[in-house]
Amino acid sequence: MPTWIRQKLGRDAAYPLTSRALHGRNLHSVCEEARCPNRGECWSRGTATFMLLGEVCTRACAFCSVKTGSPSWRDAGEARRVAEAAVELGLSFVVLTSVNRDDLPDGGAGVFAQALRELRLLRSEIGVEFLTPDFRKVQAEAAELFTSTLVSLPSSTRRDLIWGHNVETVPRLYRAVRKGAKYERSLRLLEIASHLPQIEAKSSLMLGLGETREEVAAVLRDLRGAGVQRLSLGQYLRPTLDNLPVARYLPPQEFTEYEALARELGFAWVKAGPLVRSSYYAEEIQGSSPC
Repeated sequence: MPTWIRQKLGRDAAYPLTSRALHGRNLHSVCEEARCPNRGECWSRGTATFMLLGEVCTRACAFCSVKTGSPSWRDAGEARRVAEAAVELGLSFVVLTSVNRDDLPDGGAGVFAQALRELRLLRSEIGVEFLTPDFRKVQAEAAELFTSTLVSLPSSTRRDLIWGHNVETVPRLYRAVRKGAKYERSLRLLEIASHLPQIEAKSSLMLGLGETREEVAAVLRDLRGAGVQRLSLGQYLRPTLDNLPVARYLPPQEFTEYEALARELGFAWVKAGPLVRSSYYAEEIQGSSPC
């Protein structure tokens, strides 16, 4: 890999504490399941992205190392344990994601809502970001559930929610990169999210899969047209030999140029860089490229 991509090892005292908080409660993290290159850095900062609904996904995206299959895993106590782990770690901001669960009638939206409730009831001031699947045929129902959950919480806990859903790549590459997904469906979910009260929409792209600059610019315009306010752009890194190969490593300057374009288009929060991922420093109100 090029010299500008360096993965930090987890050596800070917070790293084993984060590990114990997760593993001791039988919780999953996208940091591990998706082999995120920032796990060492983030766990050493005492942050992690919790992955709900088990470790088996109903889809088989070619960029992702999460297991694919027919999941049967369901744990009624998971949301509570996520909240307890967040409190133990002293987190002021939590990112919740999940595998795709197309086998569930609600696509797993109910577990996200339950986790939000548990988190806010244990720590009223905690910030929460959802990073959800596309919810296929139940997008409106998921939106209604999230809105009603926010409204039902005590007034002291009613902080805004960030609802993220990653488009991941440009439309031309969807068939190869995101099996089972549709670009238009993802855009529709983001548009729904952006129009909800107390909710801010967010999305992310991986670069280096063979997209052109013109295609990336078009996607950024589509996202802004859908009302997305928060954006992250990072380099695709092949997690295993079974996944898609990297087509190109973008130099840092290109990420700087994409960040400038995104800000020109009106995104309020932008993170862009080779090792940026959708949850990277998600707790920041206003983002900028990492050093």
